[in-house]
Amino acid sequence: MAKVQIKSEIIASYGGIFKIMELFERLGLGKLVDSSLGKRDASWNAFQYSEVVETLFCNYLCGGDCLEDVNMLAPQFSLRPNTRVPSSDTIGRVLKSLATENVSYSCEKSGNSYDFNVAEKLNVLLLNMIKKMGLLKAGEEVTLDFDHQFIPAHKFDAKYSYKKDYGYFPGWASVGGILVGGENRDGNTNVKFHQADTLIRIMDRIKQTLGVVIKNFRADCGSFSKEIIEAVEPRCRHFYIRASNCSSRYEEFREFEGWESVEIDYQTCELASFEYEMDESKYRLVVQRSPKKEDGKIVTDMLGTVYIYRAIITNDREMSEKDVVLFYNKRGESEKNFDIQNNDFGWAHLPFSFMNENTVFMLITAMLKNFFLYLTQMLSGSIEAIKKTSRLKKVLLHFICVPAKWIKSGRRNILRLYTERKYYKEIFDS
Repeated sequence: MAKVQIKSEIIASYGGIFKIMELFERLGLGKLVDSSLGKRDASWNAFQYSEVVETLFCNYLCGGDCLEDVNMLAPQFSLRPNTRVPSSDTIGRVLKSLATENVSYSCEKSGNSYDFNVAEKLNVLLLNMIKKMGLLKAGEEVTLDFDHQFIPAHKFDAKYSYKKDYGYFPGWASVGGILVGGENRDGNTNVKFHQADTLIRIMDRIKQTLGVVIKNFRADCGSFSKEIIEAVEPRCRHFYIRASNCSSRYEEFREFEGWESVEIDYQTCELASFEYEMDESKYRLVVQRSPKKEDGKIVTDMLGTVYIYRAIITNDREMSEKDVVLFYNKRGESEKNFDIQNNDFGWAHLPFSFMNENTVFMLITAMLKNFFLYLTQMLSGSIEAIKKTSRLKKVLLHFICVPAKWIKSGRRNILRLYTERKYYKEIFDS
């Protein structure tokens, strides 16, 4: 075995994080956080909200899995001159102070009540950060996706869900990879329960804060109800929602002879449009059918081939059936946001015992997700291995993980990087 020498020289393992700290401050995100949330101490002796948020960002960008990992990484972050780094206990205490009271809704049928957490101030800050980074611009036409994600969490106030675990069931809206709003809910809440109120708040807030135009709205069958459609329709140009409970119309579908055969995702299926009445309103129902198969063989009955039907309800009467299905299927890309949040940015290890406190954490890490998207867009122009859609691991390997040392020369602080990769100079000088 080779001889090992231990040196006490202070060298940071995550040298790229110092550029990210500079970027956070150069974009004015720290000032935005403090102006939105206020000062914790007029004398600035206490850690400010901006320092807490920046440290939390850096913790997960350096591969931290949970809040406590800050204590392991803090000595490296504090090597940067004029930088104060709070401990995990301080971060937890500050985030808890931002929690707001839950809103409770009662169900008339069952008599049960369910808690929601709106977190209005942090949702507005989330949008203002997006505006500050220029990820979305006023007047831009966007497609808004909405979905619910069950977050398993054995916390004090977590409720048992039909997912057969304890946790929360937040609803989140996104524009591509950008998270633009979310509200937390009890884990045992039906996805349609007061969803219209959530969507009204999120869509109105997006329009007022960002000034964008919501051209399209997409959601799964959890949003298929009269109340939700009435809330969404006046707030967007077109909506595309997966329709459920259409079994009563299977006979009509079976007897229809105008099916068009198309190929979607290398699979042959048939498409057709039907009228769908919802009280006095009429909508278009785009139906897709595919033969049911068992053991690779098409299933038949006395009436012929047995089909599996899937439907999308929309107010768009111009787009072809195939284009409607293809456009709706793209909402699957937005579901990747949940995978990223769970595995890269801490949602799999919620730090607190109560829903309103964990809502704060989820919204702050949603801001981190958007900041990371801005970071990958910036790095992709200089580092060939990093794409705009790259995950955290790739950014860690190709940018953040580089040995670095702070030195002082001629009264100036200089960051020395130990690497042969030429792109670091271009990025750090920019």
